[in-house]
Order: sequence, then structure tokens, then C-alpha cells
Amino acid sequence: MATIKIKQIRSIISKTPNQIKNIKALGLKRIGHVVEKEDSPQIRGMIRKVEHMVEVIEE
Repeated sequence: MATIKIKQIRSIISKTPNQIKNIKALGLKRIGHVVEKEDSPQIRGMIRKVEHMVEVIEE
């Protein structure tokens, strides 16, 4: 299965609790942090909820 890299580009300060939980569930910890995840519908849904805070790098 393909993998995608997810990079946090905005802070979680003053975001809704659900957005903060999604960022933490994706494994992101700080601005500029990059994680690599398997591409799945569940991960895509989590990214969609916080798309204004992350950048997706597909490989």
C-alpha cells in the first residue's frame, strides 16, 4: 500500500478539541513535524478534518 507524508504547518492553539485530537492521533507534535502513514480512507478522513493545518506529501 502507498504511504503519504503529513507535515504540520499551523499551530493547534485556539483550535477545536476535535481538531486537536485529530492532529495528535496523526502523530504530529509541533509545527514542521513530519510523519509517514499508510494511505487509507481513515487517515484521509482525519486529514480532511484538519486540512488547513497540515500539508500532504504523496509518494
